[in-house]
Amino acid sequence: MQSTRYKFLELLFIFVLIPISFAFTYSPILKLIIGVAGFTYIIYVLFKVENLKFKIDKKINRKKFWITTLIKLVIIAVLTLVYVWFTDSKSLFTVMLNKPKLWVLILLFYSLFSVYPQEVMYRTFFFKRYKNLFKNETLFILLNALLFSLAHLFFKNTLVLLLTFIGGILFAITFKNTKSTLLVSIEHSIYGCWLFTVGMGSMLGFPS
Repeated sequence: MQSTRYKFLELLFIFVLIPISFAFTYSPILKLIIGVAGFTYIIYVLFKVENLKFKIDKKINRKKFWITTLIKLVIIAVLTLVYVWFTDSKSLFTVMLNKPKLWVLILLFYSLFSVYPQEVMYRTFFFKRYKNLFKNETLFILLNALLFSLAHLFFKNTLVLLLTFIGGILFAITFKNTKSTLLVSIEHSIYGCWLFTVGMGSMLGFPS
């Protein structure tokens, strides 16, 4: 069982120093090696140190999850539709309408190979590993959202940082309430896929 100091240093290294380093220009191969090594370490700690067991909690109120997620999606949809309409109306649904095969492939790849690993790291691992280090739950959620936003610093885009901070708050609250990596990944995928679909892909680093 590692000490509190070890965990704070671990948090600083994995969730602050590495993401900041990715914003600098250096070998993409080295960045990939660092990223893979970091994720491998996280998986090792989850299963070997924290003894995490991925299982579906039958007590989860799935109906409430879907209703809440749908309400949030409607709000997000309205706000982003208005934003894209006024800032870049030509991009509205452009990939879905003009490149439907690319649209489907990107949504599948994004959901499986981007969203799920992010949620394993930033919700499952982060909550399991560090929640007991913070007595204030609100502070813990805000910190989680801030570090999730920091992970997107390499985009060097203020809009991306803002959206991922807001998203981080939503996902942290969902995970706090459900304790489900699967459900929070579904929510994350829904919102991310919508942003790409509505025409914000180029703003958020999606290929288009």
